Amino acid sequence: MRRWPIGLALWFVVLAAVEVAGFVAVARFFVRSSHGQLLDTVALAGNWIGQARIEGAVDSVLNTVSVVSLLAATAAIGFLALIRGRVALAFGTILLIVGANLTTQVLKRLIDRPELGVDMERAAAGNSLPSGHSTIAASVVIALLLVLPARLRGAVAMLGAAAAAIVGIATLSAGWHRPSDVVAAFLVVGVWANIAGLFILVAQRRHGDVDYGPANRFATVTLALVGLGLLAGAALALGLTNQVLSTPVDELSRHRLLAAYGGGAMGIAGSASLLVASVLATAHRVVPQAVAARAQDLHIAAAG
Repeated sequence: MRRWPIGLALWFVVLAAVEVAGFVAVARFFVRSSHGQLLDTVALAGNWIGQARIEGAVDSVLNTVSVVSLLAATAAIGFLALIRGRVALAFGTILLIVGANLTTQVLKRLIDRPELGVDMERAAAGNSLPSGHSTIAASVVIALLLVLPARLRGAVAMLGAAAAAIVGIATLSAGWHRPSDVVAAFLVVGVWANIAGLFILVAQRRHGDVDYGPANRFATVTLALVGLGLLAGAALALGLTNQVLSTPVDELSRHRLLAAYGGGAMGIAGSASLLVASVLATAHRVVPQAVAARAQDLHIAAAG
């Protein structure tokens, strides 16, 4: 019998704790402080640059992300896991999608955004963190990554990270969400991905020897490096924006606004890449390719 993967379980617990801490830090700084609100507001204010040329594409992206599409995707992912004979995986991925999206909606209502005189035009809208659209996109991408065969995960991870980033950036371009809203949504999905991973491990604890399949190291490393590079660019843009916070937003130059908006977009894309990389790194162990003990039992039964 396979020894229970305690190290992997601990990794999920530690990573989930880091992501919870990250969410708290993002919410406290960008929602509760005037400094953070100013940085977010400048980034959001730059969304008008080139908006006329991409408005149609942005609307198309956002219109595909809805409650109906979420339900359809959840049903399809659960069905795909079941036809592969992975009952624990079906329940785990549904837990991931439902848990992440319910958590986002609850947090959106529980978190209070104080009026600090920063963004008066949107004061009446209240809190917008975390982003619901970004949660839907990222949770579906991660769930799909888990249920697909191991040989497809690398390519799907690349495309999925790009898709989650595009949806997140689209909400910024449409003026629906600030960069911190999207990053917070990805952190919520990350926490639930770890919870789902633990659930699947526990449900499969009686498995015998397993074949873990390919680890998709190239895709994992590529996504991690791209994510870190994008976050470094976002940090640089954040530093540049921080230098002009004393200037009213409507007096900032086009270049300053573009730098802030671009930094927000890089932060979103970088966070999406790291989220997918963190799941891809352990997906081959969470969802083994084959269970040798089960195959052996079937062979013995057939011989008998």
